[in-house]
Amino acid sequence: MIDVKKTLKDAEAKMQGAVAHLEETFAHIRAGRASVRLLDGIRVDYYGSSMELSQVANCSTPDAKSIVIAPWEKSMLKDIEKAIIDSSLGITPENNGEVIRLGIPPMTEDRRKALAKQSKGEAENAKVSIRNVRRDVNDQLKKAIKDGLSEDVEKDAEAELQKIHDRQIKAVDALYADKEKEIMMV
Repeated sequence: MIDVKKTLKDAEAKMQGAVAHLEETFAHIRAGRASVRLLDGIRVDYYGSSMELSQVANCSTPDAKSIVIAPWEKSMLKDIEKAIIDSSLGITPENNGEVIRLGIPPMTEDRRKALAKQSKGEAENAKVSIRNVRRDVNDQLKKAIKDGLSEDVEKDAEAELQKIHDRQIKAVDALYADKEKEIMMV
């Protein structure tokens, strides 16, 4: 027989995973402000192995419009510069022989709208994931009635699942609202 509490807890964990994934995705959407998180995923060839940029250099944001990358070894400057150029970041690095600077260009209104639209799509994907978890658990609960679960317990579990679902959807909406505000701020 199904363990209702464990099933609901697992469902909540999966829904929270969708929200966490959305937060991570939003962190990579550039909103006109410098953030070292933009460099996540850029890999550099380091003595024959592929390493994260943050593992071979110190990355910082001295102001809202630039990122400074100071490699731990000066010989890595060219490799880091090449990795940034080859990435999908779309920013040309400036190498002065000591550090690499990335100037974050101001966004156009069209770019802001495109990023807001992309953010809305990501939020919608998170909501779909959350709804899919709810649907799957509801199906499990319906099947559990055939295995001897009482209808009262099943209805209570469905109501609790709906509350969990509503909380997670609210969290997604709040994340999207914050990201949209951040993107549209000039």
